[in-house]
Amino acid sequence: MITFLALAAGGYTALVVALYLGQRSLLYRPDGTVPDLHAHGVADMTAIRIPVGSGVESLAWWHPPREPGRPVVVYFHGNAGHIGERAYKARRMIDAGFGVLLAGYRYNAGAGGAPSEAALLTDGQTAILQLVEQGYAMDQLILYGESLGSGVAVALAADNGVGGVILETPYSSIAEVAQAIYWFAPAKWLIRDRYDSMAQVGRIRAPILIFHGDADNTIPIRFARRLYEAAPKPKEAHFLPGGGHTDLYDLGAGELVIDFLERRAASISGHSRAAESGA
Repeated sequence: MITFLALAAGGYTALVVALYLGQRSLLYRPDGTVPDLHAHGVADMTAIRIPVGSGVESLAWWHPPREPGRPVVVYFHGNAGHIGERAYKARRMIDAGFGVLLAGYRYNAGAGGAPSEAALLTDGQTAILQLVEQGYAMDQLILYGESLGSGVAVALAADNGVGGVILETPYSSIAEVAQAIYWFAPAKWLIRDRYDSMAQVGRIRAPILIFHGDADNTIPIRFARRLYEAAPKPKEAHFLPGGGHTDLYDLGAGELVIDFLERRAASISGHSRAAESGA
C-alpha cells in the first residue's frame, strides 16, 4: 500500500509539473499561416506589419472608416487560428462604414515572436498607438476581444480612454477557466499568464457589450456572467441560447455588434459636435 501511494504521489507530481512547464503550449496555438486578403473576402483591406520590438513585426489587416469620426474597431482574436478566419466579422463592420484593424499576434504569421500575456498586451498597445499616431482619437477606438483576446481588450481598455468595448465569449480570468478544465490540479495557482479580467474590468470607463453562448464548452458561460456582474455601467450582455464558442454570428451576434457600434458612433459624433460648439 505504501509503495502504491508513493507511486501515485510521484505520478501526480510529475503530471502537475508537466502542466506547469507546458502551460503556454496549451494556452497558445501558434499558426504560421500568412492569410490572403482575397481568399477571405476582404481584398479592400490592407495587410500591414506592426513592429512590436526585438525585430518582430505582427501581421494586421486594416481598413479605414468610411467617414472621418466614425468608430474604428481594433479586433483581438482568440488563441488559435489567424486573422483571416475573422475576416467575415470585419466584412460586416466595414460594409457598415466602420474602420477595422484586425490585429495579429507576434507568435503568428511567421512573425517569429514568443507568446505571453505581457507580449500580447504590448502587441495590442502598439496597435492602438499606431492608430492614434495616424490621427484617430482614442475615444474613437472600440476594442473588440474574442475569447483569449477578451482579456487583452479588457486590460487595454482599462488603461486607455477608448470609446467602447466588445467582448465575445469572455471570461473572468484564464486562471479560473484553467482550474475548471484541470480540476484535478492546483491550476489556478500555477498559471503565469492569468489575464485577470475581473481585476481590470472595473477600471473601464466606456460602454461594454458582452455576448456569449449558453452551450459554450470551451469557456463556460458562468465565467462571462461573473465578468458582466463585475463590469461597471453602462453595460449590456446577451447570452445566446444554444450558442457555442465559435458560432455566435450564426445566432445574431453580428447584428448586436453593428447596433452597438452605431450607437457608439452617434454618441461619439454628439460629443464631437458639443466640443466644437464649446458646450
